[in-house]
Amino acid sequence: MYRHALRAGLLIASLAWAPGMVAAHDGHAHGSPQPAPSTGYAYPLARPGTYALPAIKRAAGGSVLDEQGHRRDLADILRGRITVLAFIYTRCGDVCPTASMQLAALRDIAGRDLRGADRLQLISMSFDPDHDTPTVMAEHARQWRDGGRGPRWLFVTAPDRERLAPILSAYGQSVMPQPGPPGGPNLLAHILRVFLVDRSGMVRNIYSIDFLDPQLVLNDVRTLLLQEGRSPAPEARLR
Repeated sequence: MYRHALRAGLLIASLAWAPGMVAAHDGHAHGSPQPAPSTGYAYPLARPGTYALPAIKRAAGGSVLDEQGHRRDLADILRGRITVLAFIYTRCGDVCPTASMQLAALRDIAGRDLRGADRLQLISMSFDPDHDTPTVMAEHARQWRDGGRGPRWLFVTAPDRERLAPILSAYGQSVMPQPGPPGGPNLLAHILRVFLVDRSGMVRNIYSIDFLDPQLVLNDVRTLLLQEGRSPAPEARLR
């Protein structure tokens, strides 16, 4: 119920969005979800396979904990599937729930329309290990993932700040403490960055909240799948 209500509320915000309304999303106020990008484009999206997504850099690994508390290496999770990786934290009141809404929509569309959906996965990784324990991430996953259909969607966190720091540094994900509401916990200022990683572990695109549109991301996924069809598949097997 919570997930559907939250999605519905954010969808209203999305529908109310219009080009030109998006301001810089650093320093935004917490407590008011950011509008998602509109699905009404001024021009058609490029057809999958008609453009290239050059490799940007290798996606970093690092120690993470899954929802069951099992320690895993992020690089191992990335290997073998095309991944949409989002850095979030569960107490965020603006861009993180908006990003989760967009990933949920992407998952729904991919589950329905994407041939080879089993070669795609979504990962939401918390940068707030002090609060976002595996138990908290499992509950967060239930709000967003359970009941939906589509590619697998993992929710992971870091064991501690020391192990988190090199991961954030490698992805260029800045996170800064900022005062919360009176009497409440401190919050984390950040810019949303979502990474498209291919099956060999190379970053192929980076989305801000302004460009995290499910159909746009899905076109990029289809482009990678088409490119794979024209080149040898990675040796890594699906797990």
